[in-house]
Amino acid sequence: MAPVETHESDRPPIGSRVLIAVDEPVNQLVTSQLLEELGYAVDVASNGSEAVERACSGSYAFVLMDYHLPIMDGLTAAREIRKVLDRHALPIIAMTASAFEEDFRLCIEAGMDEHIGKPVDVAQLHAALARGSS
Repeated sequence: MAPVETHESDRPPIGSRVLIAVDEPVNQLVTSQLLEELGYAVDVASNGSEAVERACSGSYAFVLMDYHLPIMDGLTAAREIRKVLDRHALPIIAMTASAFEEDFRLCIEAGMDEHIGKPVDVAQLHAALARGSS
């Protein structure tokens, strides 16, 4: 895996934690590695219910939420998180292989702030994280 280039001013503050909610082990590994290269500490939730529990009880800079998750899907999980934490308190970025406009709209309506595609593109991920921290 090639190193991720970032500017010093784009790097997250030391200790910033990100929660990724992804059920597929390979995607968990790849996404975790990308985020760690960007300077984030990463926690992983393997289903939507676990994502809600962790997001509402932890201190995260962002949540990267897969659209399709077991037990509770990403849209429902985002709605549950928004009952406790507003957009300013915790940005939620959807990650999905779907490129349909309807899916983007559903993500926003569920309380997610942005959408990035899978497979994860490093530049797209970094840009979404930078927008979320500004």
